[in-house]
Amino acid sequence: MSVKHFSLVAAAVATMILPACAVGPDFHRPAPPAVNGYTAEPLAPTSSASAIAGGEEQRFVMGRDIPNQWWELFGSESLNGLVKKSLEANPEIDAAKAALRQARENVYAQIGAYYPTVQGSYSASRAKDSETISPVLASGQEPYSLHTAQVNVSFAPDVFGGNRRQVESLEASADFQRFQLEAAYLALTSNVVAAAIQEASLRSQISATSRIVEIETKMLDLTKKQLQFGYVAGLDVAAQEAALAQAQQTLPPFVKQLKQTRDLLAALAGRFPSQEMQEKFELADLTLPQDLPVTLPSKLVEQRPDVRAAEEQFHSASAQGGVTTAAMLPNITLSADAGSIATAIGDLFTPGTGFWSLAGGLAQPLFQGGTLLHRKRAAEAGLDQAAAQYRTTVIAAFQNVADSLHALRSDADALKAAAAFEQAAKRSLDLARRQFDLGYANYLSLLTAEQAYQQASVNVVQAKTSRFADTAALFMALGGGWWNRSDMASKGAK
Repeated sequence: MSVKHFSLVAAAVATMILPACAVGPDFHRPAPPAVNGYTAEPLAPTSSASAIAGGEEQRFVMGRDIPNQWWELFGSESLNGLVKKSLEANPEIDAAKAALRQARENVYAQIGAYYPTVQGSYSASRAKDSETISPVLASGQEPYSLHTAQVNVSFAPDVFGGNRRQVESLEASADFQRFQLEAAYLALTSNVVAAAIQEASLRSQISATSRIVEIETKMLDLTKKQLQFGYVAGLDVAAQEAALAQAQQTLPPFVKQLKQTRDLLAALAGRFPSQEMQEKFELADLTLPQDLPVTLPSKLVEQRPDVRAAEEQFHSASAQGGVTTAAMLPNITLSADAGSIATAIGDLFTPGTGFWSLAGGLAQPLFQGGTLLHRKRAAEAGLDQAAAQYRTTVIAAFQNVADSLHALRSDADALKAAAAFEQAAKRSLDLARRQFDLGYANYLSLLTAEQAYQQASVNVVQAKTSRFADTAALFMALGGGWWNRSDMASKGAK
């Protein structure tokens, strides 16, 4: 049989063997959780509303799909531009793409084991044998040269599917990296949106606190004038100085957080902190999304990239059970050698110089100190671990959505209460100031009104921020709409 014929036979054997059953468990995708909602109580269709900017009513639309660029719902061109820049320049995305390419190449490398291995070789030697032994060459020539050119073909049929299970495991690992890439996209966009909202909140809190400092400064000037005319005591001036200092003390932490948030946004966009960004964010420039899509619970496990990644880990662990089982079964190998040996390189492949051999072998592990058995048991334990981790990830996904829904309803109620408190505190402060100017109220009443208004102003900003931030968190908890993108992360990583 020639090498060519042997290769054809080996390829045919491979074709016949590949469709055969493989040892080990066949993986079946877990069914979605049998639940109809995210919260114990029925989800109200709308949230409460308040008559201030950012206090609009939000509607929960069950079953509506999530747009692929959900951050555009906040209506900020600056935010849209920064998200785009971040997706293009963030090194974590590049790392996730590289990990996906690596995983795919590992799959292709393992697929190569389905086919025969063909290796060509050439060797040359010069030798002289002892005269006490028979001459090596038929001609008796001493010394002599030997030139050997040969082709070796070897093939190990995948009789029990060990290689198929290994390929299956690696393919699942590649899909795991694909969903890790989608998770990296989702995390990056969510972090950019959250940081932008935080920056806008800090600017508003700095502005509100600065107004309070301005009010406290004017009140201190007024109190000092009243001290000159004997309308107040020195203790009142000292109290106002303390109130001003207290208000001023709250500014540096806000400024520090703002600087650090800007540094975070620069890092997310793949820049260094020293590279100043043009984008700046204010709460007034953001629009609160009013129609919020809520994915059906049966679809959540399809749309959460972390759940899909955990599923692929589960799949990979299942295939490893077949790999370890196949390692305990007989291994068949087929090989063929063909070539030519001549004393002169020009005589290679001339009549009479050729040789060939065919061989087959079967090896059955008999004793390896329990190594194969314990590897199989380790694979079974790994499968149990992956199954438990998948269930944990699914439960956490549903918890994330439920937490976001609870937060959004509470945020709306909190902003409504904070807005009412601010309005009441402002009326109280205006009234206390007029009464103080006319001498009908003491300074303690005015100071109390000032402090209440200061806290109320900051509370409104914080309540608005929570609505924006938790809205973004809901989009992230529902998977972020990656399945609707035309430029899928998996395609972009090729």
